[in-house]
Amino acid sequence: MRILDAHGVAYACRFYDDNLALSGVEVARTLGQDPDRVFKTLVTVGKSGEHYVFVIPVVFELDLKKAASAVGEKSVAMVKSKELLPLTGYVHGGCSPIGMKKRFVTVIDETATLFDSIMCSGGRIGCQLELSVDDLRRAADARIADVTV
Repeated sequence: MRILDAHGVAYACRFYDDNLALSGVEVARTLGQDPDRVFKTLVTVGKSGEHYVFVIPVVFELDLKKAASAVGEKSVAMVKSKELLPLTGYVHGGCSPIGMKKRFVTVIDETATLFDSIMCSGGRIGCQLELSVDDLRRAADARIADVTV
């Protein structure tokens, strides 16, 4: 949120009970949101060893071939949960595309452009941020591409 504040980005925080082990779709329902506009943050590693971040709707799966193509890799694979915290500073279920320990190439699925605003993790379980796709793109230095199944 400090990064968004520094960029002068308008956003809203939405909180839910962080003691519940909820899927992304359940988080959307808990917050009374359309699951198509609630996005999850996925971290991958390419064949080159570089890491990439993909922001996709909770109702979809990442298409690894499209994802690799979007970042110019031969292939990408999901990072293991245990590697997430040391790599990004975030835990599984609370990974935000904004404010990772290191800036990675980030891609937001093109379906985000269908909405005035979307929701993504605020950096911890139980906190979702609502903001415009353009603001998220700027704050995460992200590009838009078709990366879902």
